Amino acid sequence: MDMSTVPPVLEATLPDKWIDSDSSAFRENFERKSFEVAHHLASHPLFQLPQLMDLAERTLKTRPFDLYYDMGDVAPGQKWRDTNRAFSPLNALQQLEDSDAWFIFRSAQRDPLYTELYRHAITEIKDLVGGHIESQISREDIIIFVTSPKRVTAYHIDRECNFILQLQGEKDLYVFDREDRQILPEEEIEEFWAVDNNAPNYRPELQDRARLYKLAPGNGVHVPVNCPHWLKNADNVSVTLSVNFQFIDSVRADIYRANHHLRKLGINPTPPGQSPVRDRAKAMAFGTAKAVREAARSALRRGG
Repeated sequence: MDMSTVPPVLEATLPDKWIDSDSSAFRENFERKSFEVAHHLASHPLFQLPQLMDLAERTLKTRPFDLYYDMGDVAPGQKWRDTNRAFSPLNALQQLEDSDAWFIFRSAQRDPLYTELYRHAITEIKDLVGGHIESQISREDIIIFVTSPKRVTAYHIDRECNFILQLQGEKDLYVFDREDRQILPEEEIEEFWAVDNNAPNYRPELQDRARLYKLAPGNGVHVPVNCPHWLKNADNVSVTLSVNFQFIDSVRADIYRANHHLRKLGINPTPPGQSPVRDRAKAMAFGTAKAVREAARSALRRGG
């Protein structure tokens, strides 16, 4: 993109400090439990709907797989694979008030207009967490969500920890305790890491165990890795920014994957954290098996 053609409204500077949180509480709770933050990005022009429509058009032209959308009256326990797409994404965006749509602009920082915002956001969060965090991160990005009135984002867990920052409209965010095994059984965590992003199941009878956050422009919530959550939009169009970190935590993930395969063999495996010796053995065994499979696939691709 020729940056000399960018309209002046899009060149708005970012605030020197865009997130407000007590630094000691931030570091104590980061990646342990959910907590609320305040921010100063809600009025930034890049998150207004005309600019987001332009972003959608550019994304569809250059990296279409980074724009996901679906439509419909979604329930909290519905699986993402059960949603539909009745319109083209641009038509759905133009009809946000009535299309029951949910849009995900993945890795928005790949668009030149959003790169500096991404760098600014990532840097400030890292500074709040502390210098050690840099060595623990394998992937980081920003995602923009645009949602029709009253639309539900179904119950799920993520591989990343994230900061969900509300920019336009209001919505309710329900976050559950990832350590509560009635809410999130070991079997569902194992299946999630091993084979199926849709593995966690919503249990409406346990809804009262969720912590409710009322999202509005200027506030947001930190959601740690694997904390179950779902959202319901108010009667308004919503724009939300998610700042994400995926950690270099292959050991814990490999333990869950190993446990998934052990459970399929009829063995009731020990959860991670209860036996360091078993954890190391399972992670090593699964890591070795994965390396062998990857080497075999590579040899097949080379034809030998």
